[in-house]
Amino acid sequence: MKHTDIRISPGTRVRLPDWDADDRSIIGKKKNDAHERLDEYRVRLETLQELLYAEGRNKLLVVLQAMDTAGKDSTIRHVFQQVDPLGVKVTSFKAPTHYELARDYLWRVHHHVPGKGEIAIFNRSHYEDVLITRVNGWIDGAECKRRYRQINDFEKMLVETGTTILKLYLHISRDEQKKRLEARRDTPEKQWKFLPSDLEVRAQWDDYMQAYEAAMSATSTAHAPWHVIPANSKLARNLTVSGLLIETLEKLDMRYPPPVAGVTDIEVI
Repeated sequence: MKHTDIRISPGTRVRLPDWDADDRSIIGKKKNDAHERLDEYRVRLETLQELLYAEGRNKLLVVLQAMDTAGKDSTIRHVFQQVDPLGVKVTSFKAPTHYELARDYLWRVHHHVPGKGEIAIFNRSHYEDVLITRVNGWIDGAECKRRYRQINDFEKMLVETGTTILKLYLHISRDEQKKRLEARRDTPEKQWKFLPSDLEVRAQWDDYMQAYEAAMSATSTAHAPWHVIPANSKLARNLTVSGLLIETLEKLDMRYPPPVAGVTDIEVI
């Protein structure tokens, strides 16, 4: 699987059925080899994140969006398990508070973008404001289009001030979500994750697919393209996300900062 195959080109009219949520080609013939490759990716990602932090020049924003059970938390846990937490911060955007609702919808988001040398991960993001709001009729079509434009402008501003944006949609099928919800319901250690409201959102599946397709069609730009990650297989998902992160960080052409003059001649007492 080439990363160009999962990237949504600007101007593309997105149809999610065109992407195979069950694509496991990245795993190859031997699952053990794939697990070893994932371990190698983790080591490489650890090195690149340290370099990003040490250089203190670039910023990386990772946006994770998905339907329930697609594995946003799991992706963060497995892909970033070896990186230094000092240089990585995760923000999970829940329903906005009254204080946040009194301001523009991007206000609370801007507080959490990465600083120089940091990786910021959005577990859900500003895109909720053109997804759940649209599906539930809290904003109309005209407001939704205004927000697409505002989001594109916001992300362009971030890019122009040194932030690389990696937007990932974890793509699972409706059948796979059913299996995962049933597993949550039937497994004592997972039952705390199961909420009746999950079924209400599941009943809106088609509406959410349309909302995601419209949002990604309107906001996959040259400066911040969307990527559709096959996520029915957790291993394929983790390999794809890890490889894409490594490719993105390597393109930054980072260097360790120079040492102080004469560092090798300094005697440590």
